Amino acid sequence: MSMRARLLGLTFASADLLIELDDQGTVVFALGSGPCPELPCDSMVGRPFAEKLTGADVAVFRARLAELAPGRRSPCMELLVTCGDKRVRRASLRLFQLPDVAPNVSCAIQYEGAPYSLGDTNVSPVLSPVALLERAHQVLMDPVDNRSLAVAFVDVEGLEAAAASGEVGERLAARVEAAIQSASLDGVSTGRLGPERFAMLRDRIDQTDFLGEVRELGLSEGLDLFPRASEAAIEHGGEPLNALRALRFAVEGCLADGGLERPEVTFQASLTRTLREADAFRSVVRTRDFDLHYQPIVSLSTGVGHHFEALARFKTSGGPAAVIHMAEELALIESFDLAVAEKALARLRRPGAGLMKFAVNVSGASLSDDRYVEALLRMTAARPEERRRLVVEVTESTALAELEAANRRLGALRSAGIKVCIDDFGAGAASYDYLRGLSVDAVKIDGRFIQNLESDPRSQTLIAHLVGMCADLKVETIAEMIETQSVADILLNLGVDHGQGWLFGKAEPEPRTTVRVQEPVRRVGEVAGWG
Repeated sequence: MSMRARLLGLTFASADLLIELDDQGTVVFALGSGPCPELPCDSMVGRPFAEKLTGADVAVFRARLAELAPGRRSPCMELLVTCGDKRVRRASLRLFQLPDVAPNVSCAIQYEGAPYSLGDTNVSPVLSPVALLERAHQVLMDPVDNRSLAVAFVDVEGLEAAAASGEVGERLAARVEAAIQSASLDGVSTGRLGPERFAMLRDRIDQTDFLGEVRELGLSEGLDLFPRASEAAIEHGGEPLNALRALRFAVEGCLADGGLERPEVTFQASLTRTLREADAFRSVVRTRDFDLHYQPIVSLSTGVGHHFEALARFKTSGGPAAVIHMAEELALIESFDLAVAEKALARLRRPGAGLMKFAVNVSGASLSDDRYVEALLRMTAARPEERRRLVVEVTESTALAELEAANRRLGALRSAGIKVCIDDFGAGAASYDYLRGLSVDAVKIDGRFIQNLESDPRSQTLIAHLVGMCADLKVETIAEMIETQSVADILLNLGVDHGQGWLFGKAEPEPRTTVRVQEPVRRVGEVAGWG
């Protein structure tokens, strides 16, 4: 082994990069590792070394260079070496001048930590949990975005204490947020779930060491941060809304008291469970393996039955609300809504049905395009008289995105003779928008206004105003969850047209054509609605 090779080995044992500078500070020789893979050491040759430094480090370096004497070694300097694209890397640097090569100067550089962003806070602010889910919906539903994605849950221990420590800590917190946001998908896909917890959508091929950057940002301010992250892949081939539902579940778990210790496990478990539930639901819809029960809706003034609401009942335990919510989340609700309508029409066509009328529910999600309306009109095309025996109740569980388009679709049903009702009026913020923007025949008042009606004058006032407004619009009113005759009498006096509830009958497998007012009764945990 030559002496030169031995000396180089000894040198590189304590340094990552060796460079030689001429008397102008220009790099004339470089051997070893550049500050990052994109900038190899030979890219530095022919350029002033000061170009690789930031801010005050340039003045410190030039001062050390000016005071260096042949045969002397400079004190160790802590510097930030630029890596391009607003990234830097901490480094220790020593200068030495051999008399034989003077005026040139030898320089040994040892890197500390990974390259990291300078923390430019001029990036998009981190998102709220709701905005993060909206962003995830936008990305996952984009038909042309085929990137391989993951959800990363990031905890930065020490960030909350740092942020509360004063101006330096506040600056550090802003830089950390910016670094995590910059590492997310398109630099705009990070949400904050807590003082020290974030969730972010990531491109799985992006190898940015954002955890290293966060650690280095803490050190640059003299504070210790201990970031950690765990990722869960979003695999292609599944329904994107399955991943959205799983992500929502994990995010809500993080926001709950105590949060989640391992949200990525929860995400994966939820995704697996959702895929299984979705397959089971598709099978139920495909085989029509569910039942309809029929609850009477009566005229409050006469007590005579007016029509029946067809309510779905599944063969699994529990009420239908959770199943319907899942179907809406996973974009499976339209096929189910049509299956309900098909079953209700089949019952209308059975002998002995007479002139019974049925109300079927339709989710706002099913009215997002023309398919539901077109399919329902095809079902009744051979027997158009059946349309006058159908009511479509539009639920507010999934909000209508475009009222004008939805009104056009509902208008096609009304023109064909099918009546339209707004279900659960008052349950959501969009109720009055629906009444203003949709041409309908009836409004069903949400049961929460009815339950304590006798002791709640405010609910009575609200219902009275709603009834007056609907009368002006020539829209009928229906009150649900009526359980006592005294409540029915109050509603009749307020001008409500129709009533539904246990006072008049439970939902039963067969429509009860003779409606009897029962003794006052309180419900015990039964869900009377479909969702």
